[in-house]
Amino acid sequence: MLKAAAGAAVVASPLAFLFRREARADGGPLVADPARVLDLPPGFRYRILQRTFDPMSDGYTVPGRPDGMACFKAPGGELVLMRNHELDHGFLEAGYSASPPEAYDAQAAGGVTRLVLDSKSLDPLASNRVLAGTLRNCAGGSSPWGWLSCEESVETRHGYVFRCRTDATRVAPAERIPGYGRFRHEAACIDPQTLTAYLTEDQTDGCFYRYQPSDPNRPHTSGHLQALRLKDLPRFDTSRDLDHGLRLAVDWVNVPDPDPKADTIRQQASAAGAARFCRGEGIFYDNGVVYVCCTTGGRQGSGQVFKLSLGRGAGPDQLELFVESPGPSVLDMPDNICMTPWGDLLLAEDGSGEQLVRGITPEGRVYDLARNARSKSELAGICCSPDGNAIFVNMQIDGLTLAITGPMAELSRRAKHFARRPS
Repeated sequence: MLKAAAGAAVVASPLAFLFRREARADGGPLVADPARVLDLPPGFRYRILQRTFDPMSDGYTVPGRPDGMACFKAPGGELVLMRNHELDHGFLEAGYSASPPEAYDAQAAGGVTRLVLDSKSLDPLASNRVLAGTLRNCAGGSSPWGWLSCEESVETRHGYVFRCRTDATRVAPAERIPGYGRFRHEAACIDPQTLTAYLTEDQTDGCFYRYQPSDPNRPHTSGHLQALRLKDLPRFDTSRDLDHGLRLAVDWVNVPDPDPKADTIRQQASAAGAARFCRGEGIFYDNGVVYVCCTTGGRQGSGQVFKLSLGRGAGPDQLELFVESPGPSVLDMPDNICMTPWGDLLLAEDGSGEQLVRGITPEGRVYDLARNARSKSELAGICCSPDGNAIFVNMQIDGLTLAITGPMAELSRRAKHFARRPS
C-alpha cells in the first residue's frame, strides 16, 4: 500500500475509500428478457440493429466479433456507429466476406464497419466496411479525425492504430499512424485542446502512453511517443501498490523506438522508469480527465479504473485510483468504457461469470444497466448517442449490435436508491 510518506507528490482525494467501502453492484433487479438476449432495468428496451452475416449496403456482409465502438453525429443529423471487429487470420475461411483489394493485409480478417442510423427512430439507413485487413481490432476511440481503430496484435506488419473516416461509404486503403507506437494496443482517446493521444496496452506488464504532437498541423507525425511515470516512484506497479485517497504527480518518459520490429516498447518504457498497468483496456476523455480501465488490475484481479487529471502546463498531470473492484460481484474485468452525457461512467465486462454493463456514478456507486441473457460472451463497444437518448453495445460472440433506450435520467437515481453499505 502506498502512503503519502513514500516520497511521491500526493494530494488527498475526496473519494478516498468510498468505492471499496460503500459501493456494490446493486442497482435493483433487472427484468428478465423473454427472448433471452439482454436483461434491462424496468422501463428500458433494446433493439437489435445488426447481426453478423447481415448484408450491408456495399455488398459485403457484416463481419463477426463486434468489439470497440463509438457514435458520431453526421452533418445531416444521422448517427454513425464506427465498429471494430476482433478477427484474426482464421476467420477468412469461416464464411466471412473475402478480403477486398483495399485490405491492408489480405490474410488478416479484422477491420472496421460503419452503421448509419436515423437519429430519432434508430432505423438502420446504410452500412459498409471502412477498414479491412487488420488483426484483432479490439477497441479504439473517437477523435477530431474520425474513429481510431487499434490492433491488439504484434504480428509482422501489425500492432498499429488506424484512422477511419466516419463519412467513408466504402472500404478505403488503411491510414496507419506509426507514431502512436507498435504494440498490443487496446484503446485510444484524444485531448481535443492539445490533440495529445492517450493509449492503453493490453499486457499484464504493460504501460500507459501518450503521443504529444509538437505541431498541431501535423498531429500524427510531429511528436513523440511517451510513457507515464510517477514522480519519485520509478517502475511503480499501479495494480497492487496504489490505494484510494492519493493523487500522484506524473511525468512522462520518451520511448526511443516507437516502431520496433520486436514487441519491445514496454521494455523501453520500463527501462526509463515508466509505471506498470495491468492489462490497460478501455479509455475515455472527459472534461480534462482521462479515465483508464485496467481489466485485471487490483488486489483481487477484478479490475480498476484510474483518473488522469491533465495539468496542461498549469501543473503536473495527476493519477488517481477512482475505483478498484473488491470482487467479481461488483466489477468483473471491466473492459470498454464511456462517459455518459449525464456524468456516469459505463463499463462493459469481460469476465468469466455473468456479463453485464455496469454504471458508476460520480460518487462511486455501482449499478447494473444490462446483462447478457443469451450466453456468457463478452459485452463490448459501450457508447452513447451525443444527446444521451440511446446507449449502444455489442454482444461479441453472439455477433449482435444493439441500441438501448429508456428513462436514462433514472439510472443514477436507481443507483442512489439501491446501493447499500456492505454489512
